[in-house]
Amino acid sequence: MTEQEIQQRILLACGHGSTRLWRNNVGTGWAGQATKVTTGNLQAISATLRPGDVVIRHGRPLHAGLCVGSSDLIGLRSMVVDGQRIAQFVALEVKSAKGSASQEQAAFLSAVNGFGGCAGIVRSVGDAQALLTEP
Repeated sequence: MTEQEIQQRILLACGHGSTRLWRNNVGTGWAGQATKVTTGNLQAISATLRPGDVVIRHGRPLHAGLCVGSSDLIGLRSMVVDGQRIAQFVALEVKSAKGSASQEQAAFLSAVNGFGGCAGIVRSVGDAQALLTEP
């Protein structure tokens, strides 16, 4: 099973009730003034382009996600501590059976746990459920 399939199953199985989970896409894209290439405007462009291509003018990088190394699934888990309801931060790094965390991902998980959050590597719905039910 791919990491994406595992993520989807975990979101469906664990992202309700006292826990809310969201997909945290991390990466870089480009933003700017986009012009879609059509057969009508191909002559005005001096590059090799085809219909459907998009030209971005005044492009600038757009960074998505919390930070480099932040987990695939993030969220909140409702807990009662000393009679008061709190929201604990949750970070699940989803890996396939053979996948391993990068140094940045391991550091993020360690930071979340160090600050009192709930974080770990999960490879299945069962792993996620077990992590999310720990006190």
